[in-house]
Amino acid sequence: MQRRLILVTAGAGLLTACGFQLRQAPHFAFTSLYSAAATPLGNELKRDLVAGGKLQVISDAKQIDSAQVILDILGDQRERVVVALNSAGQVRELELRLRVRFRLRSKDGKELIPETELLQRRNVSYNSSVVLAKEAEEALLYRDMQTDVVQQLMRRLAAVKEI
Repeated sequence: MQRRLILVTAGAGLLTACGFQLRQAPHFAFTSLYSAAATPLGNELKRDLVAGGKLQVISDAKQIDSAQVILDILGDQRERVVVALNSAGQVRELELRLRVRFRLRSKDGKELIPETELLQRRNVSYNSSVVLAKEAEEALLYRDMQTDVVQQLMRRLAAVKEI
C-alpha cells in the first residue's frame, strides 16, 4: 500500500514538473462578442463561448454597438463527394467535408482575424443495402466535424491578443 502511494506521488510530481496542465477554458482579450449566426454550428459556438462564463455573446442586431468585436460566419457548407467506385460503378467510399469561413473584426472595422476557412474531412464507406445506417453514420460524423471546427474557432478567438 505504501509503495502505491509513493508511485502515485512520484507520478504526480513528474507530471507537474514537465509542465503538464489540464486544458482550461480559453481567455479572450474581449468581454463581449456579436454573432448573428443562426446555424447549428453558430449555436454550438455561442453555447461554448458562453460556457466559459467571462464572455457575453450578443445575437440581437440592435445591440451590436455594445459588442467589442464582431464575428462574421461567412459560410458554413457541408459537402459529400464520391471518392471511390466499385467495378460495377456503384459508390464504395465517400468523403464528407465541412467548410466554415469566418472573420473577426472590431466594431470600428479593424480586422483582428482576416477571412479564414476551416476545413474538416472524414472518409466513410458506403453500402447501398444499409442506406439508413450510413445516413445516421454521416450525421454523426458531421456533428463530430462541427464540434472540431468550433474548438478550432475557439482557439483562434483566444489567440487574439489586442483589440
